[in-house]
Amino acid sequence: MYNKRDRTKYSGKELWSAVTVVTDRKLAARPFLEQIEILCRERPERIILREKDLSPEAYEELGKKVKNICDAYQIPCFYHTYGDAAIKAGAAGLHLPLPVLREKGGKASYPNMILGSSVHSLEEAEEAFSLGAEYLTAGHIYATDCKKGLPPRGTAFLEEICRAVPVPVYAIGGIRLEQEQIEKTLAAGARGVCIMSGAMRYLPQGFGSDSFRH
Repeated sequence: MYNKRDRTKYSGKELWSAVTVVTDRKLAARPFLEQIEILCRERPERIILREKDLSPEAYEELGKKVKNICDAYQIPCFYHTYGDAAIKAGAAGLHLPLPVLREKGGKASYPNMILGSSVHSLEEAEEAFSLGAEYLTAGHIYATDCKKGLPPRGTAFLEEICRAVPVPVYAIGGIRLEQEQIEKTLAAGARGVCIMSGAMRYLPQGFGSDSFRH
């Protein structure tokens, strides 16, 4: 399986390297840019700036500030939805919902950055891959307040997606900063996990702490 990691147990620091932070500034426990810096110190795999409710101009302005912090810690900063802003800023990557990826014509429109997309079915995963997505987020895997009333798709769905496409797949939806849950998710074949609420509310006892719940 392309995505599967070759281990089953990880330290807290090793687990952070499997985490993609997905932002929501409205959930941040501290002023948003301070929260970004706290997270960068833990060295996640990447930070995706998801603030889709902003105007293009406001997103571009916030993106510059977030990217500067990420660059200082050498954490890849991926933009979300706003492709023109991503190109202008020289972002490490761009994450697009599948309808936007389809509308924009896929990888050909973004040849110089890593391109990812969100999928919720096997058919969507195959389409996103055919459009040039270089990684996928698949969900929602566990129950989450973001999808109230919708049953989670579970790890069997995640395994199916991981087997179907030859690109990294990241689980999303209901994932906590909890060692056992993340290890279970990685064991299903995911290359990593995406965390929003837990990351935005994360307040370590000290920077560099072993912060995962066991």
